[in-house]
Amino acid sequence: MASTYNGSGIEKIATGEQSGSWGNTTNTNLDIIDRLVNGVGAITLSNTTHTLTTTDGTLSDGMFKVLVLGGSPSGTNTITISPNDGDHIYLVKNGTNQTATFTQGSGANVSVLAGDSKIIFCDGAGSGAAVTDLTADFAMSSVNITGGVVSGITDLAIADGGTGASSASAARTALGVAIGSDVLAFDTNLQAFVTALTLPTSDGSNGQALVTNGSGTVSFGSAGISMGKAIAASIVFG
Repeated sequence: MASTYNGSGIEKIATGEQSGSWGNTTNTNLDIIDRLVNGVGAITLSNTTHTLTTTDGTLSDGMFKVLVLGGSPSGTNTITISPNDGDHIYLVKNGTNQTATFTQGSGANVSVLAGDSKIIFCDGAGSGAAVTDLTADFAMSSVNITGGVVSGITDLAIADGGTGASSASAARTALGVAIGSDVLAFDTNLQAFVTALTLPTSDGSNGQALVTNGSGTVSFGSAGISMGKAIAASIVFG
């Protein structure tokens, strides 16, 4: 009975076969397993097409777990996973300046933009095989973002700690701090006035006015002149 192969290209020796040479096949299988588990392959792209092949019983590029794309493709490069009946999970890092689109059959494809990374699943369903982006719907309970840009997400609701808006103006309106209606706009002169003076922190009594001590402190005090001074001024000036 001849050997058979699984979808990853590992050779399964038939009972009683390869007497005296099975060790070579086993060593190759172990190398294939190592490549499937943690192998990192540098895949050089050119022009606009590339075939990533898994060859039965032979170390091949389609067996790498991590695909580091390089080279100088002339445009969007379509990478065909062959054969179409082998299922694979790839960690892809696109180091080129072009988009790389992975396809396996007539099903869905996945595009990895220049400079991006993704985890993709090729379902090996034959002519209708599809490629799925496993990173598109990650569910994580804790995320620590230390840099870069977050884009393409739905505006986070206020109840969830966001602003419910995608622009600064709309965010201020949603939060009830719209400039001109909810809060005053910044005024340089007003700010200078407030900075220069020490203002009272509570209301004064009826009939009082704001008075200054000439040293920057404003408080509530009696307005105008005393009664005695008013009478004296009346006598002098008539």
